[in-house]
Amino acid sequence: MKYLVMVQGTQADYEGMRGNASEHAPAWTEHELQAMYAYMGAINNDLAETGEMIDGQGLAEPAQTRHVRLGDDGKAVITDGPYSETKELLAGYWVLECESLERVTEIAERVARCPGPEGLVNYPVVIRPIMDGAGDI
Repeated sequence: MKYLVMVQGTQADYEGMRGNASEHAPAWTEHELQAMYAYMGAINNDLAETGEMIDGQGLAEPAQTRHVRLGDDGKAVITDGPYSETKELLAGYWVLECESLERVTEIAERVARCPGPEGLVNYPVVIRPIMDGAGDI
């Protein structure tokens, strides 16, 4: 079965990764940032080696987000980020092919253990099964 595994973050988290602390996120040191990249790289390498990895990407900061919706008049309303009212957004994801929910949960637990600075918000790692198009709902 295919699964979407998602990690979350906020604009403050991205700022913290640039070394700019705030009341919502600690500043990362270069050492902490490199440890995080090495940890996530090892996960990616392991998933590629097992054949479970279909795709995985980190996403640009929320400040580079654009929302497109239809207004009451049916015309597009386009809003550029950042969005202070948004708590957290998708920060990165993996599309995985795993034999079971238990296996993908093991992977998500490993992702959740990613190192970071003290005070870092502990967001949940979200697992969503991907529908196969044959009427799964």
